Amino acid sequence: MAHELGEGGDLLILGISELATAVGDSARRGDAMRDIVRIPDAAVVARGGVIEYAGPRLGLTQELVEGLEPLDAHGAAAMPGIVDSHAHFVFAGYRADEFLQRARGSSYMEIHRNGGGILRTVEATRAADLDALMRLGEARAWAMIQQGVTSVESKSGYGLDLETELRQLEASRAVAERAPIDVVASYLGLHATGPEFAGDASRYVDYAIAEVLPAVALQGIARFADAFCEPGVFSPEECRRFLEAAKALGLGVKIHAEELQRSGGAALAARLGAASADHLIMAAPEDHALLAEAGVVATCLPLTSFCLGAKYADARGMIDSGCALALATDLNPGSACSGSVALAMALAVLSMGMSVEETLTAFTLNGAAALGLAGDRGSLEPGKRADLILLDAPSIDYLPYRTGVNLVQATIKDGELSYRA
Repeated sequence: MAHELGEGGDLLILGISELATAVGDSARRGDAMRDIVRIPDAAVVARGGVIEYAGPRLGLTQELVEGLEPLDAHGAAAMPGIVDSHAHFVFAGYRADEFLQRARGSSYMEIHRNGGGILRTVEATRAADLDALMRLGEARAWAMIQQGVTSVESKSGYGLDLETELRQLEASRAVAERAPIDVVASYLGLHATGPEFAGDASRYVDYAIAEVLPAVALQGIARFADAFCEPGVFSPEECRRFLEAAKALGLGVKIHAEELQRSGGAALAARLGAASADHLIMAAPEDHALLAEAGVVATCLPLTSFCLGAKYADARGMIDSGCALALATDLNPGSACSGSVALAMALAVLSMGMSVEETLTAFTLNGAAALGLAGDRGSLEPGKRADLILLDAPSIDYLPYRTGVNLVQATIKDGELSYRA
């Protein structure tokens, strides 16, 4: 199936009704998030998995297409592959009962304080061997590919001990070797306090810094370190200590910030020059301004708000403040057990005040920027990876309009077909 488009990532697609893409090698900020390119009657050419041409069909030359067998898109729209820049998909154990408890009125933190939440997944993940985690992660990766995801983040954080955290990260690397998707691993060291530390968060942070971070850096799989900055979980000072130690070991940093309460995480992300600050449901306008000034990608996760019955992050305020905003699924076993890109896009437009153009930019180029990958993916331009999707629709305007419907007709990774509906 992969070679129907040509050997070695060589590709010629004709019959594209609309090619829609942001452009550039870095995140688009503020009003520039709306400035996408829409090209009717378009074509794409790639060789060796790299785009050589993405533009009007009439702009093709004999030299560009020589030796390539055309694939007819039959009027499908084309857009860059989705970059899901915040996901926790390598884990064992589900928590459907907690979802129903929340639906009956229990809060996320009440369940967490009563021994549920993250620590339940920690117990199940610690009990899973590497092969089990690889198989679980691979199955979820294939489901993402069907949603048009070509690059995804994989956060650890369901071990909270040295052995399991390294095993989660190793499983993340294995998923990328077994499925046609790029995986960027993050060590989510401060997700919850490890059960061995009896609620002593500060002592657990000391352990994570002294024992786990150096081993993670030596393993060489994780690109980022992450921390959940939230009252009752980890304080800004505890997160600062951990993330500064991670930076000293050469890791980039990310922060779960302002999710359930305003915590100071966004200000810390700005001060540390984090790659992204994520969630931001409770972020205030002054937080938006700090993130914009520091160039930190503001990553919003609409499926989490939807599943928690919480308010949505003020995406409109962030964009109007000049932020570079990304969207991601937050696929995880607790607060958002969904990888539905289609639903997340619809919620961004219907509940967060974003335009379809901003939504496309947020889920592609800006998602790539949040993972430090915008230089070679996230847009359909010469020199970038041939990561794209074809939609069962003539225009990207159908993405929110066909609300929650997965319109992905084909996913193409590095110029090769990885999924066809």
